[in-house]
Amino acid sequence: MRTTLDDMDGSYLLGLVVTDRWGLITGWSSGAERLLGHTAAEAVRQPVAELLGLAPADVEAAAGHDGHDGHGGHEGHDGPDGPDSSVSSDSSDSSERSDRSEERHTALPVRHRDGSLRTLPVSRYPLAGGAVGPDGSGGSGTSDGPGSVLVIGPPPGRSAPRERETLSAWALEASPMALAVYDTDLRCVWQNDRMRRLGGGPDAVAWEERMRLALLTGEEQVGEIKGSFSAAPAESSSRVLSVWATPLRDDRGQTLGVCATVTDVTRAGRDRERLALLNEASVRIGSTLDVTRTGRELTEVVVPRFSNFARVDLLEALLRGDEPAPGPIAGAVRLRRIAELNLFEGVTEVQDAADDSDVYLANSPAALCLASGRSAVYRTTDPVIRAWLGRSPARQAKVDRYETHSWMLVPVRARGTTLGVVMFVRNRETPEPFEPDDLSLAEDLVARAAVCLDNARRFTRERTAALALQRSLLPQRLPDQSAVRVASRYLPASPSMGVGGDWFDVIPLSGARVALVVGDVVGHGIHAAAAMGRLRTAVRTLADVDPTPDELLTRLDDLVIQLSAESGGDLGGDPAADIGATCLYAVYDPVSGRCSLARAGHPAPALVSPDGTAGFLDLPAGPPLGLGGVPFESVEMALPPGSLLALFTDGLVESRRHDLDVRVETLRTALTAPAGSLEDLCDHVVRTMLPDGPADDAALLLVGTRVLDAPRVAAWDVEADAAAVARVRTESVRRLASWGLEEAAFVTELVVSELVTNAIRYGGSPIQLRLIHDQVLTCEVSDANSTAPHMRRARAFDEGGRGLLLVAQLTQRWGTRQTPAGKTIWCEQSLPAGTGPEGAVAA
Repeated sequence: MRTTLDDMDGSYLLGLVVTDRWGLITGWSSGAERLLGHTAAEAVRQPVAELLGLAPADVEAAAGHDGHDGHGGHEGHDGPDGPDSSVSSDSSDSSERSDRSEERHTALPVRHRDGSLRTLPVSRYPLAGGAVGPDGSGGSGTSDGPGSVLVIGPPPGRSAPRERETLSAWALEASPMALAVYDTDLRCVWQNDRMRRLGGGPDAVAWEERMRLALLTGEEQVGEIKGSFSAAPAESSSRVLSVWATPLRDDRGQTLGVCATVTDVTRAGRDRERLALLNEASVRIGSTLDVTRTGRELTEVVVPRFSNFARVDLLEALLRGDEPAPGPIAGAVRLRRIAELNLFEGVTEVQDAADDSDVYLANSPAALCLASGRSAVYRTTDPVIRAWLGRSPARQAKVDRYETHSWMLVPVRARGTTLGVVMFVRNRETPEPFEPDDLSLAEDLVARAAVCLDNARRFTRERTAALALQRSLLPQRLPDQSAVRVASRYLPASPSMGVGGDWFDVIPLSGARVALVVGDVVGHGIHAAAAMGRLRTAVRTLADVDPTPDELLTRLDDLVIQLSAESGGDLGGDPAADIGATCLYAVYDPVSGRCSLARAGHPAPALVSPDGTAGFLDLPAGPPLGLGGVPFESVEMALPPGSLLALFTDGLVESRRHDLDVRVETLRTALTAPAGSLEDLCDHVVRTMLPDGPADDAALLLVGTRVLDAPRVAAWDVEADAAAVARVRTESVRRLASWGLEEAAFVTELVVSELVTNAIRYGGSPIQLRLIHDQVLTCEVSDANSTAPHMRRARAFDEGGRGLLLVAQLTQRWGTRQTPAGKTIWCEQSLPAGTGPEGAVAA
């Protein structure tokens, strides 16, 4: 026969109030209603102190640590062991915790429903092991203490034994917790109705292990194990149960058995799991600014803890770099899969997302989710899912194979923009379908991931634009030169660093010479890329004037200072506007085999001799560009035919894990490795120096030097006499005939006659004429006068002023360059097809 609270106070006016560990009322008898006026419906779930008007000191007194008498706050009310039983106010913390688990009797002013105060005896009896909390979870023996039963009625002197007997009957039959008693052989000898409703209780192995451990150690065992309620087949899902296994002893301390107390804490457990999942998502999702990686991180968080399958689809237009329209997206839509993870038979399968896109019709679940902008939960039997599966036999076969039963689709939205949709699926691996609480959790997870995906998308778009700008400013194709063979590599920095400002260039100069440039703008981002483009353009413009390397760097330094001043003023002193750079500039002459170099704070180039020995050139370092006030120095040296120059930026050799000297030595060794071509050697150097990719952007330019065959160059010393013009003109025509360039003889005669005549008339001795047969025919006239001529338009009756105009009209390019002995005027003619040289020789 089940005992209720009303049965326990039927013989005389006695009110029973049951509270949990948080002080909320969980039980209210009819006697309490008669004493205090509140009905059970009004009292249950209310704080006992607030309902009864108990002051904090009165609550402490009822709990047993009021600072006066541990067994009663007023005289005339005996403790359970007699009238003198008490605990001092200065007892230790351990004594206070012990007091809270003992009976207490006191008299307190209690508020009636009509507002009046009535002083009534109140006895407190603790419940062992905790009580049911406000969220359905149970106590676990923490410092918050167990629940209790308050007996409100006459003085406890004569009625205390009956109260204990009544409370014992209530605890056994009407307790809100499931109770069972087992003997020393773990045979169940008694259980209350709640335990019987558990229907077999928790997992048998864990259940028995918990009780056996309590018998062996003699200590209470507390923990959580899995269980289920068979009495409710519709809710036969797995439950989390909080279990206390307490040894039962007689007066002599001999163990008679074990008492099991069980409380369903499934909801609290699920809440903890959800919080843990959200916390993990906040830590793991968005670790990089890569869209694909961010989508993969979302699937890794939810599978298998939340779903058995997860797929992230983003708009195709978005991944192309287009800006999606705000708001929901109606109609058919093309989505691209960026991440997919599936759990089947305990094995996690990662699907390759490369080039996997599909068009979702307007009535498909994904399109409906994007059109409404709201999440949706489906079962496989729903019409929407059945219609969608019916259009694809392959999709239907997958659903049948995995026994998929529950679907959830959540739109990916960030900052008012729809980015895509995430699909969560449960199959036979998780029998429980998605619930409303699961939907809110999924929306929280996707909302966190959506912001990370949008950040990654924006970063990718900006980085792609910056890289496109940077690559457009770099040489798209290095020109073919008889003077050198070249191979180059540019490696952009890691996404975390941003776009850098490294650049390189190969610039054709007059006289078959070539300028070699490598530079590095300080900093990263769009400002560095833009500054790099400006400096590269400036170097090419200055190179066309053909100054020496130290003169070019001096002019470039002035330009950088000017640009920094202008940018700083325009951008309000933004540090990103400051321009600083390093640069190495070299000019190689294949006729003489000599190279002139200067550097501005840049790493010195490496030189590999034809015999295979390698080293780094000893060049004056010079200050970085943008400092000003310090001159640059050029060094000229002869390079053995077939030498290899390696120009590079610091991103190739600098590393946080290795010393710079070690990295430089590694580069020197890599340059001496045998390779079939410069391209192969370039790849080998990059693989050796940057096996994991560059942290900073890096540029490498390999240059193999050549020398022109002596028969391809003709030179004549010219006397300062007008009669010498006819002689050199004749010699020039004869040399062109030997080269098979008779078609160029007429123009060459006119050019030689004009340039030599001007040198004799306006220049000074010595005068020299040189013809170079390379990819173009170059004519050079040098004299001792450093004054450069200027082309002008002659008037109708002027006798002079038409010479340079004639040269400019008959040739493709012309110009002048300063030399240590004066100046050189040069011009170039294109050669007829098939009349080019057989090739320079890397001797």
